[in-house]
Amino acid sequence: MGNPTITATYRLQLRGDAFTLTDALAVADYLDDLGVSHVYLSPILTASEGSTHGYDVTDVTTVSPALGGRDGLKALSGELRRRGMGLVVDLVPNHVGVANPRENAWWWDVLTHGQRSEYADFFDIDWRADNGAGGKLALPVLGSETDLDSLTVDRTGDEPLLAFYEHRFPIAPGTDSEDARSVHEAQSYRLVPWNSGLIGYRRFFAVSDLAGIRQEDPRVFDASHRELQSWITDDLVDGVRIDHPDGLADPAGYLDRLRTMIGPDRWLVIEKILGHEEPLDDHLPIDGTTGYDALAELGGVFLDPSGAPALTALSVARTGDRGDSTWLHQREPEIKREVASTMLAPEVLRLVRAILREADGDYAFEDVREAVIAVIAAMPVYRSDYSPLAGLAHRVIGDVVAHEPKRAEPLAALASALIRGGEAATRFHQVCGAVMAKSVEDCLFYRTARLVSLQEVGGDPATVGMSPAEFHLAFAGRATRWPKAMTTLSTHDTKRGEDVRARIGVLSQVPGLWAECVDQWEHIAPSPDPVLGLFLWQNLFGVWPVDGPAAAEVPDFRDRIHAYAEKAVREAGTRTSWNDVDEEFERDLHRWLDTVIDGAVGKALGSICTQLAPHGWSDALGQKLLQLCGPGIPDVYQGTELWEDSLVDPDNRRLVDYDIRRRALDGLALPPVDATGAAKFHVVRTALRLRRTRPESFGTYTPVFASGSAAAHLVGFARGRSDAAPDVIALATRHSVGLDEQGWGDTGFRLPEGTWTNLLTTEDFDAGLIPVSSLFDRYPVALLSRRE
Repeated sequence: MGNPTITATYRLQLRGDAFTLTDALAVADYLDDLGVSHVYLSPILTASEGSTHGYDVTDVTTVSPALGGRDGLKALSGELRRRGMGLVVDLVPNHVGVANPRENAWWWDVLTHGQRSEYADFFDIDWRADNGAGGKLALPVLGSETDLDSLTVDRTGDEPLLAFYEHRFPIAPGTDSEDARSVHEAQSYRLVPWNSGLIGYRRFFAVSDLAGIRQEDPRVFDASHRELQSWITDDLVDGVRIDHPDGLADPAGYLDRLRTMIGPDRWLVIEKILGHEEPLDDHLPIDGTTGYDALAELGGVFLDPSGAPALTALSVARTGDRGDSTWLHQREPEIKREVASTMLAPEVLRLVRAILREADGDYAFEDVREAVIAVIAAMPVYRSDYSPLAGLAHRVIGDVVAHEPKRAEPLAALASALIRGGEAATRFHQVCGAVMAKSVEDCLFYRTARLVSLQEVGGDPATVGMSPAEFHLAFAGRATRWPKAMTTLSTHDTKRGEDVRARIGVLSQVPGLWAECVDQWEHIAPSPDPVLGLFLWQNLFGVWPVDGPAAAEVPDFRDRIHAYAEKAVREAGTRTSWNDVDEEFERDLHRWLDTVIDGAVGKALGSICTQLAPHGWSDALGQKLLQLCGPGIPDVYQGTELWEDSLVDPDNRRLVDYDIRRRALDGLALPPVDATGAAKFHVVRTALRLRRTRPESFGTYTPVFASGSAAAHLVGFARGRSDAAPDVIALATRHSVGLDEQGWGDTGFRLPEGTWTNLLTTEDFDAGLIPVSSLFDRYPVALLSRRE
């Protein structure tokens, strides 16, 4: 194709009301100067009106007019091409937005004509007579069954519409009358209470506003990818990121078709959340994942495992929960059972009905349901039908039978369904992934609090720290097997931004000090719940402002903290929840936060944050340099070239001030490591530019080590051409708190042949053993390049 080599991406979150394709074009020169090769866009197809993220696509056939339409996309692509850069797009194949049915022409047609609609098979709809809604499409929009009395017919427009407060639904031709309930009875859909357990279509997890579509049908694939095909034909894009392929009926088959469409050379990565020891299926025609696995490795090597016992003791003392592998592996199945029996009960019931239809024997519905939930609760991965996981399902079923022999007979029905590979098998894998996501990342990770920086998408909170040996083995494998996989430290879905996680991670180095602080603060300002308290103390520590105005005076800080805490406690679901809000408890929570922010505890918190901030900055710079120079294609999430303090969405999708970042370009003459973030900007720009200028130098991967008393505090690697000695070395400081006490001392690092320049300081070094202290006298990281 002759398109630019992809060396690094920069993720932009587009939104029609604030940052469009035109705005993206306006920062192309800045991103070019920063050193990225490709701009990576959030979804650009037409989404729900007012969408701030784009994952609720309502029209898969058009580029969003709110974002600038196809002309905006062409203009951006053209500007990037002129700069020798490229474009990567985010595609959402699993679901479409149906919150406002009129915005989705396909969905509206199905609601109007039912199974006679030409789009009836486009959606994963349950039309069967035993679906609980009389064979109609159940829409969970009512508060209760009595709300049917509130239905009216809206005749203010060109056509009559069935109305339920602000909601509008189509009326099939020939079924209009004066009686709204009679009109409702005549439709192909049925409005049901949101908590009735009736959902007539596959959803994205438990989000009823997002309806699954059937990409396994070639007609659906062709229709939903026609716009992407035109981008490929017109050479507007160089790569595609696929959102949540695990929700599809056949992810491997879908990716095969997609690879054929985009060609063999365009970059293709998937949002695949791997289990703790799950390998990525190398039979898939992809370049890798979107990087949550790399995120865990990059963060883990900077954590101090020796702090785990004290952190565990603190968690036990304050909450009664150990937060270790035994505790987590006990709680995870419990929460999965709860989720499968409540918010995802409709999906489970549909699965069980499919199993019973395919079963040869006569099984009791409830017995099969309970047995299936037991297996889903024990499944350690999102779905077990990828090639490297062959045999996992039968081992999990065997374990369940061994622990619960009474389940043997109904599990035979599940096993038979999995062997057949029909509808039941497909739904089993889809439901497993949904239960995993809603149970672990969106629930368990808000109910435990030993070290919250580990509670990340694809993370393992049971493991505090990763040894350099483990890290190097993981990265060497990445260089060999997945050299073009995306690596990341922050995304629109991370629970905390990279610098927040880095600062919280420092607590693994000072667990005793942290325990003393928490005990004092809880005595002065007791939190309304022990687990929530320990959870929020760490998050407050991660985002608390330093070297500037008091937290109470920082614009939006208070509102952001309140919003985050409210989301966190509702996701946890132990004291309040989205569907059953405990207003009194939430008032107590908000009062407590204000007490902390405005009082003596806030001052104490600010003091400890200021004291430990340099160590957080050290780890943040370290993980960033290793990401940018390590194997794979590094992504820089918008704005993270400076320090960032984001928490979970929507906080991590705030607008970025590019004027501040442009000004930072002028102050990069060896900036100090301080609260301005200029040092991070310097590291990011230097590494990105080197990578774009010399992509061939980032092929091989060789671990490097120091010698001497503080050797364990250095982690780094060398990169190079496949046919030559390494010519780039990236080095970082780890466990800097202990290092402050003892210093580098006699620790040395042996440079290979040649003269090397530290690109961050412009200092030159000759081959041989050099003191590590001389490498890290200005920054806790070093980027060395062999001079030609």
